[in-house]
This record gives sequence, C-alpha cells and structure tokens, in this order.
Amino acid sequence: MDRVNSSLCLENLRMMHENERLRRKAQQLDQENKALLAELKRKQQLAAAPAATSQDAPSAGSGGGHPAAGNSSKAAGKQQPK
Repeated sequence: MDRVNSSLCLENLRMMHENERLRRKAQQLDQENKALLAELKRKQQLAAAPAATSQDAPSAGSGGGHPAAGNSSKAAGKQQPK
C-alpha cells in the first residue's frame, strides 16, 4: 500500500512540474503572440496611412466619377437607355 502511495505521489509531483513548465511556455507564447499582433497592426496602420492620403486626393483626368466632372451622360444632356 505504501509503495502504491509513493508511486502515486511521485507521479503527481511529475505532473505538477510538467504543468508548471507548460504554463510558463503558454505565457511565453502569449507574450510573443501579443507582440506579433501589435507589430502587424502597426504595419497595417503604416500601410493604410499613405493609401488613405492618396484616396483623398482626386486623380488627374478621371473626374472621380462626380457628375459635375463632365463624364456623366446626364450632365451632357443625354438620356440613358432604360
């Protein structure tokens, strides 16, 4: 009986050590994941900033699809077929 109890205690101790090791590894991976996510968001913001400024400025010659730009058939006095 004592031998079985000692064996179970030793197994329990090993499992507690393994649990602690895995907990530390999970914390490390969580920190790494958060750092990578922050870096990804930062890069996306940097990539989106120039794109947003280029979208705000009208491109030359396209008129941006605005009816006052003269590229609309209604603005030219034509009716669109129905």
